Amino acid sequence: MKSQFPQDFIWGTATASYQIEGAAEVDGRGESIWDHFSRMPGRVVNGHTGDVACDHYNRYAEDVKIMAELGVDAYRFSIAWPRIFPEGKGKPNAKGLDFYQRLLDELEKHNIRAAATLYHWDLPQALQDNYGGWVNRDVALYFRDYAAYVLERLGKRLFQVITINEPWVAAMLGYAFGVHAPGIRDYKAALHASHHLLYGHGLAVQVYRELGLSGQIGITLNLTPFYPRCDDPRDADAARIVDGTTNRWFLDPVLKGRYPEDIVEWYKSRDMMVDLPADDLKVIGEKSDFLGINYYSRGIVGHSDDDPRGYKQFSPDSPVTDMGWEVYPTGLYDLLTRLTRDYGSIPLYITENGAAYPDVVEDGRVHDKERTEYLQKHFEQAARAIADGVPLKGYYVWSLLDNFEWAFGYTKRFGIVYVDYDTQKRIIKDSGLWYRDFLKG
Repeated sequence: MKSQFPQDFIWGTATASYQIEGAAEVDGRGESIWDHFSRMPGRVVNGHTGDVACDHYNRYAEDVKIMAELGVDAYRFSIAWPRIFPEGKGKPNAKGLDFYQRLLDELEKHNIRAAATLYHWDLPQALQDNYGGWVNRDVALYFRDYAAYVLERLGKRLFQVITINEPWVAAMLGYAFGVHAPGIRDYKAALHASHHLLYGHGLAVQVYRELGLSGQIGITLNLTPFYPRCDDPRDADAARIVDGTTNRWFLDPVLKGRYPEDIVEWYKSRDMMVDLPADDLKVIGEKSDFLGINYYSRGIVGHSDDDPRGYKQFSPDSPVTDMGWEVYPTGLYDLLTRLTRDYGSIPLYITENGAAYPDVVEDGRVHDKERTEYLQKHFEQAARAIADGVPLKGYYVWSLLDNFEWAFGYTKRFGIVYVDYDTQKRIIKDSGLWYRDFLKG
């Protein structure tokens, strides 16, 4: 089946700093909004925190060895901003950068390419306390300074750089719905945050170009195809709105240099729109080398007179993962072909795709048949999209390790490698062994 993909196709796996590193107060690391949020009562299941997580900070060499055993081409990880600038700005912390130098040394030793995400949600708490976080435009400027410092020192060792991971999640779950750090519930604040996250992305792209780096830089968006519940035109309109607020609100500024007009008008009609400086769109629209896509499931949307928004989402009558997300591989094909149709031939990478299931260890093995089937079916849809002309260039399986799953703490397992959190023992699951065999061809 691997033969269905181009020879230069990149196969990898992915993680994020706060979810795996631990070592929360080691070597000068500052507090992040997730350190702060996870200590607030009732915010994270069972009061779990990322203080230890997978102890990757100390066990990175073991984890890279596992990647080498799997045979991946590349590893997508994120850099913790509070390790580099404990206060978010000002004096950098050399020991924080040194950790990523050591990680890169290990990856290079095993001929694994490095794809680094500059921001995967762990904003320095000082920038939240003193500036209000991403609601404040200045934070995008501090992000640019942080990006410049990291790229000047590590950029030549990175084949791929992702500026921001899932700005919709960072803005909406963090500032509108309050279920992620920093835990604010203010929709207008979230729209400001979404704009400043995108502005920070554009500024980081500018820095990358100024440094003359020869790799690739882009952004990763969580993209969900939304389908009308039935043939009712009102359901189609509802799906258009949700697609607009979730997908096009981020796709259009990055790839077209403008916000979608229908959604701007929709926000205005509900007195939700905020002032977003038009000049910033020139920066946000700086040419990216690729678009990263995190895909997990689809959405089914219908008109609703009972909801003040005029629509609601409906649960499917289909198998779901441990997150309650429908297993819908065809949605990946629909999404990839839609992106190429609507946004042209920009190279695409699946930067996350995977599934959570309630894994158990039996006789030293983890038999996660459902996850294996999930990956296999999604790979098939990716191959189908390539055959139909989609410029898909790579695929990162989420996640390498079981880890801290944000507000769900350690209760959800996404890894292709099992982690016993009491002993920190790693066990490659059957899905990981299947991936290894797939990569061997």
